Amino acid sequence: MNSAASKIILKSPREIELMRRAGGLVYEILCEIDSHVRPGVTTAFLNEIAEGMIRDAGAAALFKGVVNPQAKRPFPASICSSVNEEVVHGIPNERPLLEGDIVSIDCGVRLDGYCGDAARTCAVGSVSDRARDLMAATRTALDIAIREIRPGRRWSEIASQMQKHVEGCGFGVVREFVGHGIGREMHEEPKIPNYHDRSERGGDFELAAGMTLAIEPMVTAGGADVKYGDKEGWAVVTKDRSLAAHYEHDVAVTVSGVTVLSDGS
Repeated sequence: MNSAASKIILKSPREIELMRRAGGLVYEILCEIDSHVRPGVTTAFLNEIAEGMIRDAGAAALFKGVVNPQAKRPFPASICSSVNEEVVHGIPNERPLLEGDIVSIDCGVRLDGYCGDAARTCAVGSVSDRARDLMAATRTALDIAIREIRPGRRWSEIASQMQKHVEGCGFGVVREFVGHGIGREMHEEPKIPNYHDRSERGGDFELAAGMTLAIEPMVTAGGADVKYGDKEGWAVVTKDRSLAAHYEHDVAVTVSGVTVLSDGS
């Protein structure tokens, strides 16, 4: 067993159900935000929706106050709102969304001591065929992962299928940012890439019942390279300024396969 795998915290059925409650709240927040995404709406307003729902549920926002060595200040909001070429970690602001934009909303909460973390990309009005294809390919990559998870499989086998699908659609898989284990903390072992690189075999792991994972493919319409793209040091953008999409679910590996914790079920 590699060192990362040895640090993976397996969860009990009780803990998994507590995580389902946290994931369920995130699902409700994302659905409510999605219903408000339209031209003219600001991401600051979308953040206000999330903050109100988190507060009313007696939960805490996972992202607010997180420190990043690259950034000038702790993250100031309850959601990440990443527009067009922004991949992840976009800060909500007062710029109105425009017809044809796409916006990725990532939300995390802690409820009763356990974390939920999920994301989806939303179309703002009518978007280009390229944008819709990008969103569909990214969502399908997540669906592939969920379909293929079961105890005894190595993650690299699943990541290879995700990568093959995305690149077969003509898109790029971001490598600098990956998924992660989740539980009492937002980021736990293991790291969960959305691609497979044979040179990184040491980071591979075998799936086992009780693992709880946040799987989050980040896909670009152009090259896979990214960089920090704002003065705050938070938003990550595609280097070639191509569109990006991001979907995420929390899952628990079960004896028979997998259960999704952040889909409202």
